[in-house]
Amino acid sequence: MAPHTARDVEHRASETATPGGGPAVSGLEALRIAAVLGFTPIAAGVIARRPSMTAVLERLGADAPTVPFVRRLRERYGPGPLQLQLPKRRLAVVLTGDDAGRVLCGTPEPFNPANREKKGALSPFQPHGVLISEGHLRQQRRRINEEALDTSHAMHHLADPMVEVIRHEVAALLASAQSKGTLDNDEFTRTWWRMVRQIVLGKSARDDHAVTDQLHKLRANGNWSYFLPPPRKLRDRFIESLYSYVDKAEPGSVVSSLAALPAGGAIDPVGQIPHWLFAFDAAGIAASRALALLSTHPEQHRLAREEVAAWDTTVPQQYPYLRACVLESVRLWPTTPTILRDSTRDTTWGSGDGEFTIPAGTAFMILAPAFHRDDRTFPFANGFAPEVWLDGTAQSRPELVPFSAGPAECPGRNLVLFVTSTVLALMLEAADFQLTSTPTLAPGQPLPPTLNNFGLRFRVTST
Repeated sequence: MAPHTARDVEHRASETATPGGGPAVSGLEALRIAAVLGFTPIAAGVIARRPSMTAVLERLGADAPTVPFVRRLRERYGPGPLQLQLPKRRLAVVLTGDDAGRVLCGTPEPFNPANREKKGALSPFQPHGVLISEGHLRQQRRRINEEALDTSHAMHHLADPMVEVIRHEVAALLASAQSKGTLDNDEFTRTWWRMVRQIVLGKSARDDHAVTDQLHKLRANGNWSYFLPPPRKLRDRFIESLYSYVDKAEPGSVVSSLAALPAGGAIDPVGQIPHWLFAFDAAGIAASRALALLSTHPEQHRLAREEVAAWDTTVPQQYPYLRACVLESVRLWPTTPTILRDSTRDTTWGSGDGEFTIPAGTAFMILAPAFHRDDRTFPFANGFAPEVWLDGTAQSRPELVPFSAGPAECPGRNLVLFVTSTVLALMLEAADFQLTSTPTLAPGQPLPPTLNNFGLRFRVTST
């Protein structure tokens, strides 16, 4: 028997009937599919990224197989979702953009964002965070987040003091970089966290490395989900530090907005802050990658510089083009590559004779890279195309989800875009950056499937 025929027999043997019908796989083949889809995000660190492993994954181009692998699943099993019967868990892999949109728009019912695996990963540092909350508490915590973060506004009402902080820290960063002629990720990250601590916690937190170091250790524990016991003493010290900043509620800080909101004890407003800090880590990664893209793409760099020149950078601005560059950075290299939801009831899929039911309690998986980099769907899949976020192209596609989507879309989306675009504006206004690290990024060539932000280095010259 020819090898490919034997493989077909192996696949058919692994396909299994399910109570509600529909495409499903069990046994070793289900484990293999789950392993292929989960390898890169788990190896890189789902909650706290591992620099050494991220460098290895970049060299391997580890995200490259995701698009063709998901495409083959779709061709073999149909539009899905494809159910994987794993030990003690049923996983449904979302294979089409329309189904991704349905799952995200159907949050929190019937697709609950407080997924079992997510709870295990996030509870070590945010046990009361909105992402792993349910029911009435989730509604109240979401409201608190939206009000403190000014979710519905393009710019936070505290944008003026935020710009003051950003200008001061970027000026110091550029003075150092220009004197040396270089900028690397370590120096950028140190400056980033000085800004974030001041924006979120207050100016007195500028040099409080301990609070963010504690968070990083807790996040590293979260990488192991339920496999490691939560470090409760460390978490208690971390939360106590956050309470001290909320008690001070320094004017101009996001926690001052939080402290002013009425909320019962069960809502735990302070318990929302860990996720803000966690999300700002991803924001810094996105900003550094956007800088790498702009420094290597002359046309986009020109448009960005023109936008900056047309605005007064001493006051808060929206910078639409730079925001689009950040969104494009996250499309190309998603900082949350896997989105998970647990179904709270049976859900029906397909139509006509092909209709089937997926039972309640199933975990639904959306792999952002499989959609974001699908070059059969998007001609810009592997290029740098900020314009798709300005002309409505990206917004018309439910599978392009740099900040998730639907009712559980990141409530800090606009705040993150404001901070990152302001940082980029101030850096581009004052200096020229040339990417000197590898891999190279170039217009007209496919961008690498994996980009290690920890290894980014730039040559810096004054404008």
